[in-house]
Amino acid sequence: MALPRVFIKNKRASYEYFLEDKYVAGIQLQGTEIKSIRYGKANLTDSYCAFSKEELYVRNLHISEYKLGTHYNHEAKRERKLLLNKRELRKIKIKINERGYTLIPTALFINEKGLAKLEIALAKGKHTYDKRASIKEKDIKRDIDRRQ
Repeated sequence: MALPRVFIKNKRASYEYFLEDKYVAGIQLQGTEIKSIRYGKANLTDSYCAFSKEELYVRNLHISEYKLGTHYNHEAKRERKLLLNKRELRKIKIKINERGYTLIPTALFINEKGLAKLEIALAKGKHTYDKRASIKEKDIKRDIDRRQ
């Protein structure tokens, strides 16, 4: 049985933040986590990335427990290490130390080799009036698409 292509998106990310640079990172997973991701049982909504020493981790990424797992099942909201090369990590760390920048996951997917990848974006928070403008632009685009 072939499972459909997995692409889990953080829909609130583009609403809450201005997304600037994007990176694709590997994730260090344990046991049954990849099986849950293949079934689309992950949630990126409240997740964020943070440095611990010289390593980058994603926090609050919820990967549901695998329903067919045994007592070796994984913890749903544990910290997971992101796999990037040192040059990218240094570049990201310099940007995060600037005022107002944060690193958030925007998408979780499985690539053509079958490996789980996390798309992360360097982001700057939006103000309330920016969010209203985003909603207005989305409504206008939807109206234009309906008329065509």
